[in-house]
Amino acid sequence: MREDVENLDISDVAANWVNAQILARQIDERIKALADLSHTPLFFGRLDYLHAPGADKAEGAEGERFYIGRRHVHDAEGDPMVIDWRAPVSQPFYRASKKDPMDVGLRRRFGYTGGDLTAYEDEHLSDPSEAAATSKLLQQEIERPRVGPMRDIVATIQPEQDEIVRSGLAGSVCVQGGPGTGKTAVGLHRVAYLLYAHRERLARTGTLVIGPNKSFLHYIEQVLPALGELEVKQATVDDLVAHVEVRGTDDATAAVVKGDARMAEVLRRAVRSHVTLPTEGVVVVRGSRRWRVPAYELETIVRELLDRDIRYGAAHEALPQRIAHAVLVQMERSGEAPDDRVQDAVARNTAVKAAVKAIWPPVDPAKLVLRLLTDADFLAVHAKGLLEEDEQKEILWAKPVRSVKSAKWSAADAVLIDEATDLVRRTHSLGHVVLDEAQDLSPMQYRAVGRRCTTGSATVLGDLAQGTTPWATRSWDEALAHLGKGEAVIEELTAGFRVPTDVITYASRLLPHIAPGLTPVASVRENPGFFEVRPTTADEQVIGACEELLRNEGSIGLIAADARIPALTEALTTAGLTYLGPGEETTAQTRLTLVPASLAKGLEYDYVVLDEPQAVVDGEPDERTGLRRLYVALTRAVSGLLVTHAAPLPQQLA
Repeated sequence: MREDVENLDISDVAANWVNAQILARQIDERIKALADLSHTPLFFGRLDYLHAPGADKAEGAEGERFYIGRRHVHDAEGDPMVIDWRAPVSQPFYRASKKDPMDVGLRRRFGYTGGDLTAYEDEHLSDPSEAAATSKLLQQEIERPRVGPMRDIVATIQPEQDEIVRSGLAGSVCVQGGPGTGKTAVGLHRVAYLLYAHRERLARTGTLVIGPNKSFLHYIEQVLPALGELEVKQATVDDLVAHVEVRGTDDATAAVVKGDARMAEVLRRAVRSHVTLPTEGVVVVRGSRRWRVPAYELETIVRELLDRDIRYGAAHEALPQRIAHAVLVQMERSGEAPDDRVQDAVARNTAVKAAVKAIWPPVDPAKLVLRLLTDADFLAVHAKGLLEEDEQKEILWAKPVRSVKSAKWSAADAVLIDEATDLVRRTHSLGHVVLDEAQDLSPMQYRAVGRRCTTGSATVLGDLAQGTTPWATRSWDEALAHLGKGEAVIEELTAGFRVPTDVITYASRLLPHIAPGLTPVASVRENPGFFEVRPTTADEQVIGACEELLRNEGSIGLIAADARIPALTEALTTAGLTYLGPGEETTAQTRLTLVPASLAKGLEYDYVVLDEPQAVVDGEPDERTGLRRLYVALTRAVSGLLVTHAAPLPQQLA
């Protein structure tokens, strides 16, 4: 299939140079999408239908066989050899059961090692004499060692996951899932499914995956290309709101206030405060005639624009046209017959432009936010009844700033500027947005993301127990309201596929203290995993634990409180152990990654050494946030966890 595309001759097809360039780009993208991944099999399953799908199921009707894979594959004649996992005919591979065989006589799973077919396993779903059993191949695939970036899960999607993956484009979905429940993979595979089912529409409107940080995005970036999808963009929330350079930081209290949804109304008031009701009329001179629009008529026009509550910039552009229209009405009454060119000329008249500048002046969003943060009186006027005096003092800058460029903006300030920018001019909306690790966003950040999908839908992924910011959301209903997707369906995944039983049981001791209402994750893995809590007296013993785990197959993560990273870096260097930073791709030669606890979210390793749990807790502004950070760190292991500590463990783990 790839060679066919590479051999296409478009020399006589393209009508001109522009068409030739577009066709060449499309062919190049098609070749990339057909890349051969030597370690990834083209098919992983087979379905033998009792009857041909869609055919009359009368007695004697012949069945049909389909091989299921990551993408559609056809032979030289164009006949299908492998069916895309997203096609409707593939759905029974994930949903069929002994109770509901979905007209499938046999479901076969194939096992692979390094891309080579090594095993297969059959289920005779319509045979009442065969008992239902847990798939060994499915277990092996789930527990296979992780080396390199996140991989696709098309061979192991479970029925409850498949239901979310195949939900329609029109509706938004929120997935609450504990560690290892596959929520990130479900979100990415939902994007792949939507691109399959609504390709033309999403090609026009665009799709976006939003992650918590660059390390996380790098970790997941190969999942969609492996499924043949190359057009999905990835970004962090900070990338979306990068109107200014972020060089400063806020303390936790100030960041919470700036991230509060009340700031949206403060900004709206501040923007609209620039409008001044006219006290004088406008006189337009054209040739020998003078046309006057009185102040009361101008005021009516301005109030109508204010009442419509359209974007400030759109109203600024509409006002001169409204004034010009009022002049044209007078011209028509006097017997003239002006056309659109006359109206445009009047709208550009010096007197009209001067009036618009006085009544509805342009607003620079960054300058507006700068004034709010540096002018106590200006902030007090527009925050009246919204922010308490103490809250206003928290967000005011101590020192005056000369300009937007010299200001040391924080990440929360950039979100405020994005809100102000949207009040001035509408933000471009996409067809679908996936928001991962959503529990860590502030209300204002939710609004920033929501602006990117006002005309589209969203997939929201997260775990309330893993909220590690002071402004972490308390409930999904609240978060979805800020996002503008209050109608979204909330789904909960409670079956854990990644974290071993003993590890998730230990980590779940923290749940009553960090998220009392959540259902603990129940590991479905038969292997309980390796788990040990080991007292230590020196950093050398922590490094020794890493060396011990490196004897196993797979990746190793050494996770520690951010303050402990320099000491552990020195200990690793002294021991001669090479290591990577979070998000860097592991190789057969370098399988150890040193991970600050603040960057561990969303990552996974076959084995984890967790250094000094109490230091992880102490590294956060408050105990609850610290315990949530610890919960994240405890649940990064796929096969085994080794906890090392010189200081006493947090009492919640006792």
